[in-house]
Amino acid sequence: MTLDLPLIWAGLIAVAVLLYVVLDGFDLGVGILFPFAKTPGERDVMMNTIAPVWDGNETWLVLGGGGLLAAFPLAYSVLMPALYLPVLLMLAGLILRGVAFEFRFRARNRGRKFWTQMFAGGSILTALAQGLILGGFIQGVTVENDRFAGGPFDWFTPYTLLVAAGLVAGYALLGSTWLMMKTTDNLHGDARRWTVWGAVGVTALLAAVSVATLVIHPRIAARWGIDLSDGLAVSMPTLAPLLLIPVLGLIGLGIVFVMGRKGSHRWPFAGALLVFLSGYLGLAVGFAPYVVPYAIDYRQAAAPDNALGLMLVGTGIILPLILLYTAWVYYVFRGKIDEEAGYHH
Repeated sequence: MTLDLPLIWAGLIAVAVLLYVVLDGFDLGVGILFPFAKTPGERDVMMNTIAPVWDGNETWLVLGGGGLLAAFPLAYSVLMPALYLPVLLMLAGLILRGVAFEFRFRARNRGRKFWTQMFAGGSILTALAQGLILGGFIQGVTVENDRFAGGPFDWFTPYTLLVAAGLVAGYALLGSTWLMMKTTDNLHGDARRWTVWGAVGVTALLAAVSVATLVIHPRIAARWGIDLSDGLAVSMPTLAPLLLIPVLGLIGLGIVFVMGRKGSHRWPFAGALLVFLSGYLGLAVGFAPYVVPYAIDYRQAAAPDNALGLMLVGTGIILPLILLYTAWVYYVFRGKIDEEAGYHH
């Protein structure tokens, strides 16, 4: 039996992107919520909840981006020119928040206030840029002769802005539910309130993005068995099994609403994870098996099998170690954080 190496690599990259969105999503969300904290002490606690894990969370971005370059070089060569500007904005945001993270703990007075603003600004910029990248990816890329043939601002449309707003709200929800799980007392109460408002925002924006996607992109609507070209026609044999995906998201939102209002510590975060999983699966239905929607699929874009096989050997050794280390770090720093204890104390 021979391994389907392009499919394996497509699956690895898809999982890496999902892990990045979920794991780095909550620490970006903490930065997005920074302006709403009441005191510098609360901001210290917020940063200490993510201090042991935030840089490790970005490992999955490296695996996703590096894996795309190595395993699907054709897709990388098309997508990067199409999305250069938002990718550069994302990298600028990641650098800014990374520098601000370290400098804020060592700064005093005016300097601390400045780095606080930079940490929040870098987090918001990163989330917005990722939303623009995602929106640009969903709406498709103009390709001719295996080259990007569109304009430098094709990614900047009302649709991509809507997707960006939705992703910022989603990250804020992940961040607030993470804080409910990791904090106590007044900050836990604030996080509870942010969670409820975040769930309201995510519900509204997720509904708006879903409707806009079906209306603006007929290809995706057809994948769901919906035809809007002449009124509304629905193919139930196609749609029925796929309804499990939005139902999963609704269950997640229900958990966030109900358990968030009750002040539960762990369940709201679990519900937010379900919401993101539902959204990710919904996107996969819309554009799989394309890695450059809607022009190049993963088999067309794949590197030669001998290269994929060699890289898979190295990945098979390194990836389990990364997973074990990540799990160990989350286990070691699993407790609650308050102003008296933290990673930087």
